Amino acid sequence: MDGSSNSSALQIFNKHVGLKFQLYNSLFTSLPFHRVEKTGVLLSIFLIHCEEGFQKNQSPSQIISSFLEQYTTYRTEQEQTDLLFRFIQYAERQVVLFDALEDAAFKEIHDMSGTGTLRHLQAEVVQTQTQPQLKEKLKDFAVRLVLTAHPTQFYPSEVLGIINDLSQALLQDNTSQVNSYLQQLGKTPFFKNEKPSPFDEAVSLVWYLENVFYQAAGQILSYLKNQFPEAVSEEQPLIRLGFWPGGDRDGNPFVTAAITLQVAEALRTSIIKSYYRDVRELKRRLTFKGVLNELVALEEKLYNNLFLPGHQADITKDEILQTLQRVKQTLVQEHNGLFLDLAENLLRKVELFGLFFTSLDIRQDSSAHTELLEFLAENTEALPQNYTQLPDQEKISVLLNITKSIDANVVTDDLLRDTLESMAAIKTIQQINGPEGCHRYIISHSTSALDIMQVYGLFLLSGWRPEELTVDIVPLFETIDDLNNAGQVMEQLYQTATYRQHLQRRGNIQTIMLGFSDGTKDGGYLMANWSIYKAKETLSQLAQQYDVQVVFFDGRGGPPARGGGRTHQFYAAHGSNISRKEIQLTIQGQTISSNFGTINSARYNMEQLLHAGIRNGLFGTNAPTLLPQEEVVLQRLAQESYTAYNALKTHPDFLEYLNYASPLRYYAEANIGSRPSKRKPGKLNLNDLRAVPYVGSWSQLKQNLPGYYGVGTALAKLEADGAWPAIQELYKRSLFFKTLLGNCEMAMTKCFFPLTAFLAQHPKYGPVWRLIHDEFKLTRDFVLRLTGAEHLMEANPQNLVSIQMRQRIELPLLTIQQFALTHIREMEEQQTETAMKKTYEKLVMRCSFGIINAERNSA
Repeated sequence: MDGSSNSSALQIFNKHVGLKFQLYNSLFTSLPFHRVEKTGVLLSIFLIHCEEGFQKNQSPSQIISSFLEQYTTYRTEQEQTDLLFRFIQYAERQVVLFDALEDAAFKEIHDMSGTGTLRHLQAEVVQTQTQPQLKEKLKDFAVRLVLTAHPTQFYPSEVLGIINDLSQALLQDNTSQVNSYLQQLGKTPFFKNEKPSPFDEAVSLVWYLENVFYQAAGQILSYLKNQFPEAVSEEQPLIRLGFWPGGDRDGNPFVTAAITLQVAEALRTSIIKSYYRDVRELKRRLTFKGVLNELVALEEKLYNNLFLPGHQADITKDEILQTLQRVKQTLVQEHNGLFLDLAENLLRKVELFGLFFTSLDIRQDSSAHTELLEFLAENTEALPQNYTQLPDQEKISVLLNITKSIDANVVTDDLLRDTLESMAAIKTIQQINGPEGCHRYIISHSTSALDIMQVYGLFLLSGWRPEELTVDIVPLFETIDDLNNAGQVMEQLYQTATYRQHLQRRGNIQTIMLGFSDGTKDGGYLMANWSIYKAKETLSQLAQQYDVQVVFFDGRGGPPARGGGRTHQFYAAHGSNISRKEIQLTIQGQTISSNFGTINSARYNMEQLLHAGIRNGLFGTNAPTLLPQEEVVLQRLAQESYTAYNALKTHPDFLEYLNYASPLRYYAEANIGSRPSKRKPGKLNLNDLRAVPYVGSWSQLKQNLPGYYGVGTALAKLEADGAWPAIQELYKRSLFFKTLLGNCEMAMTKCFFPLTAFLAQHPKYGPVWRLIHDEFKLTRDFVLRLTGAEHLMEANPQNLVSIQMRQRIELPLLTIQQFALTHIREMEEQQTETAMKKTYEKLVMRCSFGIINAERNSA
């Protein structure tokens, strides 16, 4: 994007978001709530006081103490913390206003027909006359977005509804309605008093399915079908949705087979409800002879399915499709195709979503399968008693030759019994929702071929026969060692005749999941991304060798540290050495609301992914992603960054520092997700710590370490070895490397070290703080040298301004949170804990909500 385009985009953003925020924010001060007016005025003063205080190198405690002294008459601790709670409530609602403004202005500040959209692709295809190649590409290409239940979404469903309505009112400049919604917002609690159940999490994401993805995906499919009727096939849905809430039981004991079945039923009900609404809308337009009677009959069937017990089996996907095909035919033959687009839009949705809406994935850790098989060997005749003593290859042989099923009730441990019950539940879901309703079993911490074959054997034990096993077994490789060994694991599986037969029954497709979050936690930013790239390269070559189609499923979070950022550019950067059959990735927490929160944003971001995959297949070169000499440079950079990150990770005070300085220990108490923040109870260690609280805590510290640490050291080392020209050439030529560093810039832009500068002189944790700060400065300086920019994110001013405005909203929250943490630490160190400790802990947790929401992709 050139300078004039940047300037124009910035002006549009300031007009539709910046100025409107100032205008509507002033409405808050006139809301008729207890002491709100005074709170609003004081918060404005407090923000400036924070900015000035941090410029003077003051600590959060010094800033808040001087503010309370200078600008208030509050002298008791209770009065002072009451004011801080009011600041939090006010700032939380400022974040919602800003979110709603950005959502409302999405079409204005993004070019919905520009680069990366399907309109852009259509123009390229027509211009280059590549319609036949497009048809070939679309035969087996798809984008699968998998919504996960990770606890980074802090808005209750009531608030999500208000944001949606507020965005619509802002879009129409309806000040009266905006005022009403702001009042509603002021009276609606943001805080969850109870931890959500896995079913609650599912219900909150179903809101997005019904209100956003259903509409956006239907629009995309209709557009493509209209533009390229010959290329888009009914048999190959270009967009697929996956779902983890209620299916992901890895480290979450609250997810049970009963919950899984309940969520599957809720998904089926939700999609039928969506069809029912659409059919009612169609009836208002298609009032013609030979059409209306078809719709009335379909509406009645859908109604009975939803509201009358015992009618759940009365309707099938094919029946709905046949009815709509007859409607379409009658419209064309007898009514001049009037309103044909409306019927076709619903037709596309039914082809896409069937009666399942989204595929429910099951996930469990490999250790649970090992434990279950050990129990069965010891307590039943299903396996030889010496099973646990057998070498891996003999264990695999035993598992492949299982001929009997067992009753799950013989297993006394609830968690282990659930593993068998969840496998039986998949069969039930497929019978009711269709085969697509639940057909993937993901194995966390896959380290060997045995881990995958254990799941195959357990399916046989739970009652499945090999020839009817309509389930894809998906290994998940996460740590650096696991990623490096992935090729050996998959080769052993491909050499196992029984497993190859299973793959052939599944279309000869092997899905492999790769975890960015745990990879970064284990090896640092550059090494994780490099290891995943090399694993994909090795696994792609291996699949070719064994004549298997491999599909990569990327476990990505919101921030760059967890594989987020400008995701579509990574896929656009893939060369011929990496399988490009499909694009599959997780969409987690805030990324759902920030990138897919409205129909416009969801359509835009889905189109970016579709465009990246399709265009790469049509116009991508046959060259690899990186040239051999570039691979050498990146390998060296990854290794040097890993050495630096590993030195920090193994520092004796590293994890203690994070626990001491950040709100890490309060994640589990924040009632934001059903899953525990650690895989196993007990002493804190990095292996058991979940990636979400790990990355999220660094984000709330405003240090964002996992998104850049080691990059500066690596660049410095290679420059010292005379490799700087090679790095410059790599940056100039490689979109993959450029995207890596662009995301690194975003992570650093969101840092604010003055917040924690008071820790620099701490007797125990000062050295760790200084190590992180020095690496931040080194990385920033080298990245700016490489990009030739004067400041971070110079090439993306619109996103930069958005981040800066959000940072001003969250600065009071950050300051209050560190102030509260300091008080808690002092009480604990001096052993003078009072009733006020709980108040300060509540301050910490309440600030977390606003901070994470303001960040939009912090965990």
